[in-house]
Parts: sequence; structure tokens; C-alpha cells
Amino acid sequence: MRASDRTRHGMLATLFGRADEVMLELGAGGELMVARVRAALSLLILLLPLVAAAGGLGTRTVFVGLGLAVFTNLMAQVWLALARRQRRHAWLPYATGAYDVSMTTLVLSLLATRDPAAALNSVVVWNFYMLAIAITALRNDGRLAVCVGTLAIVQYAALAGVLMTGGETARPASLGYGVVSVAGQLERLVMLAMMTVVACAIVYRMQRLVLLSGRDGLTGLPNRAWLLHHAPRQLADARRDGRSLTLGLLDLDGFRRINAEAGPRDGDRALRDVAGRLEAMLDDGESLSRIGGQEFVLLLRCPVGSAWERLDRVRRTLAGETLAMDRDGRGIALSFSAGLASFPPDGCDVSALLGAADRRLQRAKRLGRDRVEARDG
Repeated sequence: MRASDRTRHGMLATLFGRADEVMLELGAGGELMVARVRAALSLLILLLPLVAAAGGLGTRTVFVGLGLAVFTNLMAQVWLALARRQRRHAWLPYATGAYDVSMTTLVLSLLATRDPAAALNSVVVWNFYMLAIAITALRNDGRLAVCVGTLAIVQYAALAGVLMTGGETARPASLGYGVVSVAGQLERLVMLAMMTVVACAIVYRMQRLVLLSGRDGLTGLPNRAWLLHHAPRQLADARRDGRSLTLGLLDLDGFRRINAEAGPRDGDRALRDVAGRLEAMLDDGESLSRIGGQEFVLLLRCPVGSAWERLDRVRRTLAGETLAMDRDGRGIALSFSAGLASFPPDGCDVSALLGAADRRLQRAKRLGRDRVEARDG
């Protein structure tokens, strides 16, 4: 596969894959922000019936507008209440995105009952489609941007098709809005598609920035920030599914000696080698993070006994190899000590598990290092 194809596939995987925990948290905050803005704008909509009445429009039109404004405000409060319960409803961004688009279509349809040209050549109301697509970028989910953009294109295309093929209104026109043309409607559909692409590009950029901020520059592994955001979700999944989960805290023994005797470059190479070996032992759904200079955290989806066997196997393999040479050409042995903590017996949150694993790591060091401890004593 060519590099350009790999890049394209990587972009699509990042954009349309399930958002990670950091992106979901940011997206929940974005959904709440959108809900607050929607509620504020809905209050302003209450003024529109008063403006219509002052402009001399009929009583029926004023009451229809007032009913629509009241409905909009009620729904805005419902969406706001749901958004305040962040991460509780995974469907909420899709529901509110569809609502924003459908309300725009509804208003244009009401305009069409009086003047089809007003619906199809409207500037102010039609731009709410663009706004609905643009604010999907605040939810940090590329799938949402595509869904909302596609819905806007489909609904507006259907509305334009109905109004432009409706007998006497095949070419709607009015004094205030001019003549409706097929080219003009196609341009609007293209603009909706372009806004969807822009929203996706913003989401992708945000995802890349979050990914880079959650990675260790030397090893490419997730860092402490990533771990603190992702581990709670892994614990919640293990609790829901009734699965075992083991957290391992690992520290390289005498790593400073490698830096001192072999040099920082060889030290970095040895660190990456150890990281690669630990990463190779992971199964699906497991993770390895680098949280300090020579400290790593593993989250393994197995009981503590199985985790001990797997990690001790890596320890014994590592002890028989040379990963660095000192300045005189002599090999420098590299080993590690580790402490394991089991979820939920040793703790029900990340802090408690890290505390239990650290106690056992310190015990492993007191007992001579180069060992894996799974008990306090």
C-alpha cells in the first residue's frame, strides 16, 4: 500500500472510529455549550411573533409563530437538561443534531406555504443548516458531522425538489426573493457538502492534537494524562461485563546506570526496546502507558495470577539478554521490578489500584529487585 493510501486510511480510521475518552469528555462539554447557546437563541425567537404582529401579519400567522417559538423553547430546555448529565446519553448529539436540521426544514416549509421563493432563496433561515453542521465540530465526533451534514443535504434537496416540481410553482418567484433557479439550489447543496467537509477537518485536527498530547514522545506510548482519562472507562467496562482486570506498575532497575555508563542515546534505545517487549505481550483491549522516566503502567484483562505469569515471563526473558553496552564494550543487564493490583479486590478506582500496585512494587525492590509482586506480604 502506498504511503498516500496509508495516510488516507489512517485519517478515515481516526475520523470515523470511536472517539477515545478524552475526545468524548471534550465532546460532552461541547454538547453542553451548544445546548446553552440553543437555549439562549430560543429566547430570542419569542420576539419574532411580536415583530410579525407589529408588521401587520394576520392573527393566524402570529399565533402559529408563537406556538412554534414556545415549542422551540421547551425543546431547548429539554436538550439542556439532558446535556447537563454529561456522558449519560450517547445518542444525545445525534438527536440534537437531527433536531437542529429538522427545525430549519420545518421553518422553511412554513415559509413555503406563503411564498415558495422565500423558502428556497431565504438567506437567514437557510444558514441555520450551515450553523447546525458547523457546531457538530464542538462535539469532536466525525461520524456526527457526516450524519448531520448528510441529513441537511437530504432534507433540503427533498424540499427544493417538491417546491420546484409543484405544478404552477415549477419556477417559484416573488418580488422580495426573486426567481428560484436549479443552479442556485445546486449551489446551496454544494455549500452544505463543503461545510460538512470543513466540520470533519476540524474534528480530525482536534483528534490529532488530543492524540499527540496523550502520547510519550520517546516511546510513542500513552502517557499519564491518557491513562487517567482512559482507565476509569476500562474499569467501568470490566465492572459491567464482570471481567477481571489487573493493573501493573513497573519500574526499570538501575536504569540510571545505563544512562551513566552507556550514554543517553543507548539508554533511550533500551527504554524503547523494553517498551516494545511489554507492548508485544498485550492482548486486545489491554494497554501500556509510560508515566515517568522509567515507570510503566499495564492494564491487563485477566486475573492477577495470569497477569503475574505473563509479566514474569517477560522479566525472565529480559534478564537473559543484553540491551545496552557500556563505553568499554561490556554488556549491561537490564531488569525490572513490578507490583500488581487486582480490580476490584485491591480497589475500585485508578488511585486505589495505583496505590496498591506501588506498595507491592516497593516490596519487590526491598526484596532485591528483579521480581514481580502480587501481594502485600
